[in-house]
Amino acid sequence: MDQVNQTDTTVGEDAFAQLAEVFGGMTALLLEDEPALSEHVASRLTRAGFARVDRVESGEQALKAAADTPYDVLILDRLTAGLDGLETLKRIRAGQGPSSDSPALMLTALGAERQKVEGLLGGADDYLAKPVGDEELLARIAAQLRRAGRRARANGGEVTNGPFILSPGARTLQVRSADGGLRAIELSPLEFAIVCELMTARGQPVTKTMLWDKCWVEWNFLPDNFVNIIDARISALRRRLKDQCPEVPDAMHPLIVSARSQSLVFRDLDGVG
Repeated sequence: MDQVNQTDTTVGEDAFAQLAEVFGGMTALLLEDEPALSEHVASRLTRAGFARVDRVESGEQALKAAADTPYDVLILDRLTAGLDGLETLKRIRAGQGPSSDSPALMLTALGAERQKVEGLLGGADDYLAKPVGDEELLARIAAQLRRAGRRARANGGEVTNGPFILSPGARTLQVRSADGGLRAIELSPLEFAIVCELMTARGQPVTKTMLWDKCWVEWNFLPDNFVNIIDARISALRRRLKDQCPEVPDAMHPLIVSARSQSLVFRDLDGVG
């Protein structure tokens, strides 16, 4: 995958270490019939903080496990012997088991657009084509867990980060001035979508592939230069935020920084403003 622009501001390796706080105590059901890959994914999840990863090789085994155990996330291959992963997910969703509403991510070699659409319409919350890097997989799972948590909360969904107040439902980003008043930040629909994805991640890394999937929704494919497109938009957004937010000290800009080579983070501004 393409590398980010060398002029990007970076943060340390601890951005991904923070995922342990997200995954701590979590449980996952992993349907994968390739032993080496199953072992790799399970070990990576465990190292990232998951308390339990149940590995199964068939759709029938996955159905039984999901009927008996409340999993925080389901990770399913499509190409499995007997009952395939997509049909397995449909049956889990249609059932009354404790995992019927759990976030589900399809992890499969079937990566054509039609197959992705089938997976998403079949009940998956996300769809990843193999091969995929560990960072991308972990970030995608973290995103699904965040969204599940937000759906479970009935507090209006506002996100506060230092002087900023993000209201996804109202589609507004406001900044609190020194006198306590609130002022709206002017953003284009695409810029707001980017800020929304990054701020609701609450300091956790969002990969550029994830950002493309969630914000560039009018595109039905991933162009070869998608990283350059994102980088150009992020550079402009950094300037816009700095111009409109004199309340934030210059030392905290840019507000959007890079984590490793493929991810972005909105700075933690607690204590600012």
